[in-house]
Amino acid sequence: MGKWFVLVLLGVSQFIMVLDSTVMNVSISTVAHDLGTDISGMQAAITFYALTMAAFMLTGGKLGDRWGRSRAFRIGSVVYGIGSLLTALSPNLTVLMFGWSLVEGLGAVLVIPAIAALAAINYEGRARVVAFAVLGAITGAAAAAGPLIGGLVTTYSSWRYVFVGEAVVMTLVLIVSGRIKDVPGDRTLRIDLLSVLLSALGLGMLVFGILQSKTWGWFVPLNPPVIGGQPFAPFGISPVAYLILLAFVVLWWFVKRQQKLERTGRVPLLKVSLLRIPALRSGLTMFLAQYFAIAALFFVIPVYLQTILGFNALQTGLKILPLSIGLIIFSILGSRLSTVRTARNIGRIGQVILGAGVLLVFVAVQPELADWLFAGGMFVVGAGFGLLASQLGNVNMSAVEQSDTSEVGGLQGTFQNLGSSFGTAIVGSVFILLLTGGFTTAVQNSTAISDQVRADVVAVASKGAPIVSQKQAEEMLTNAGVDSASATEIAKLYGETQVESLRQALFFVFALTLLGLLLSAGLPAKLPDPEESVAGPATDADPASA
Repeated sequence: MGKWFVLVLLGVSQFIMVLDSTVMNVSISTVAHDLGTDISGMQAAITFYALTMAAFMLTGGKLGDRWGRSRAFRIGSVVYGIGSLLTALSPNLTVLMFGWSLVEGLGAVLVIPAIAALAAINYEGRARVVAFAVLGAITGAAAAAGPLIGGLVTTYSSWRYVFVGEAVVMTLVLIVSGRIKDVPGDRTLRIDLLSVLLSALGLGMLVFGILQSKTWGWFVPLNPPVIGGQPFAPFGISPVAYLILLAFVVLWWFVKRQQKLERTGRVPLLKVSLLRIPALRSGLTMFLAQYFAIAALFFVIPVYLQTILGFNALQTGLKILPLSIGLIIFSILGSRLSTVRTARNIGRIGQVILGAGVLLVFVAVQPELADWLFAGGMFVVGAGFGLLASQLGNVNMSAVEQSDTSEVGGLQGTFQNLGSSFGTAIVGSVFILLLTGGFTTAVQNSTAISDQVRADVVAVASKGAPIVSQKQAEEMLTNAGVDSASATEIAKLYGETQVESLRQALFFVFALTLLGLLLSAGLPAKLPDPEESVAGPATDADPASA
């Protein structure tokens, strides 16, 4: 046990970090009700949590290089614990976003890169391969366990106790973390503040623009912000288009800045030259695609199960349970298969299986849930996710020298959380836009509604249809003075459009998942032998066919 004690500590910390990003989704309706907000507010909180980590993960990795990974791990644990307590005590959405989306996120950006680097420091040879495989399996298990844990605690107690539990666990980890071996940090390392600002600003504008697309529109302005009493849509173009364009300019400036720092011998926030390694580049982009799909599913599926079908948090967690089972089984199987199959081959199989699972879920989502088909689809999604999780972490770490493991840990966390924030923001916004457009069209085409009621409903709904149940929609209309027959008809149209919009959003996820196959070409046909090289570089992909 002594040999693996450090891995246990790192594994527990990894479990908490990943659990936190999935546990909230299954409780989304309950949390929204408790905090006096709506599903869109929760979408913003979930997105900004992932965004905080994506924007500052590279900085967290560099702080670990400067302070020492063990010290960064301990400081991050303290910050994370404080954020967890603030989240548990949140009286409203603002405090939740401060405690969870910001403070916990900032703690995680110190802990996550340190976990990868400390695993590389504390283990060598075959033991290191085992350590990374275990951490990959724990990542998958935590993502799978989150919905069930969240459902149980929310249904039988309160979602707040999940965050109290996280604070307690991280405190216990902190107490015994002195046993983790480390190498001294580089006190002379200077972090370029302009690089930090550019990366955070660029990613922040990109994700915020995507998130606001459901309200402002992607290109054609729908409901742009009002400034000085006038809608702000320069030259008739939605502000979202300008934000995304400006974000790409800032991120281009960031990349150029990193290249200049590296060229002049200074320390960049991101060593851009690492991205020239095909195996690492492919592994990271597949990480992004994988977590895009999972985050999208973990947002729209709870909305479907809770808002449309009326399930509680525990029932939602149980419906997602087959994904957890498939993920755990195939994470283990993927680790075993890696001895007889190449990472490229397993990665491609995993991506195909993930896409097939999303397609099955798409078919199962109907006004009345097709239970067995849905369960099968979720299991297949978990199987694909598990195969990918079993390979990508080791692929990324094996692609570089040991001195770059902290940097790769930060990169991996960045791409993972970018995928999560993009999945929640893009697919959530696509769903709401489809719902808004489809519902207003259905109301306009209905002959069972009077002209005045039709005009009033379209005027309100065109500003963004709320995500509520069909029953709640009917009650809202009745309370607003709409006659009973019209309220029933409008609510029925709303319920039908809601299911159809969700299915269209799921098909969008399926299409992007298949496109992720194109990213697997750079995965290596053979990883370095850990007995020959502790963490040898892989500067080029093996050209042999998988």
